[in-house]
Amino acid sequence: MRNANTSRYQIRKNSGELATFSAEKLRRSLLKSGAGVEVAENVLREVSRELYDGITTREIYRKAFNLLHGHGSHFACRYSLKKVIYEMGPSGFPFEKLVGYIFQKKNYKVQWNQVLQGRCVTHEVDLVLEKDRKTAFVECKFHSEEGRNCDVKVPLYIHSRFEDISQRSGAQKYSGWVVTNTRFTLDALEYGNCVGLSLLSWDYPKAKGLKDLADQFKIYPITVSSLLSAEEKQSLLEKGHVLASEILQYPELLQKEKISTERKERIIKELQKIMHHENGKN
Repeated sequence: MRNANTSRYQIRKNSGELATFSAEKLRRSLLKSGAGVEVAENVLREVSRELYDGITTREIYRKAFNLLHGHGSHFACRYSLKKVIYEMGPSGFPFEKLVGYIFQKKNYKVQWNQVLQGRCVTHEVDLVLEKDRKTAFVECKFHSEEGRNCDVKVPLYIHSRFEDISQRSGAQKYSGWVVTNTRFTLDALEYGNCVGLSLLSWDYPKAKGLKDLADQFKIYPITVSSLLSAEEKQSLLEKGHVLASEILQYPELLQKEKISTERKERIIKELQKIMHHENGKN
């Protein structure tokens, strides 16, 4: 499979742009699902047989997801992490909570939705972080639709807000973060890095992006379950339950959703497999 010439195919991204198909990129995503090398290579081989110029990334995802699901729903669920984060909407608050939990795993003290006085006006800040006597502000930009990236206007606006807060009388100098579940455009990255903002997107910084941190700390949203209905997921999110680990810790949450004992056992078993894994092993 490694010698197959799949790089000749042009695929269409969600943004409408064309890109060269990367077998290695798909292989890495498959392995990150927890599937072993043999399963990953088999799925990659089957997907590669159905490639054609102009195939969409969504179609490639669907084919790979269905093939992985045949080897185990928990593999497919982890593979679909980007998609299930989109499903946390339409409100951005569940995503803000998920991001906060990731920072907690990085030993930050986290406060959500703080109203802070700036030099000119007051500002609502998604997260305020404290660590080693240093304070940081975090603004989360959640998109519920694929293909919507954060352009330069996002860090421009957020930087101006953080500057207003830091310039108020007697205020110390704060650091700032912008976090998104999609990607930053090139000019957004250039501007953010130039003014000293820390940027975190789905795959930026390389190997330390949102997807990497979620896997590292096993911070998976409730929407990762393939056995909960869309209505059940939304109900749990609206009640403030964001993480899959909450269901494992408090199984009674499923009873409150009037989920039968048989279904509850299946859901818990699936989530246990999703949570307790190492990449490439299961």
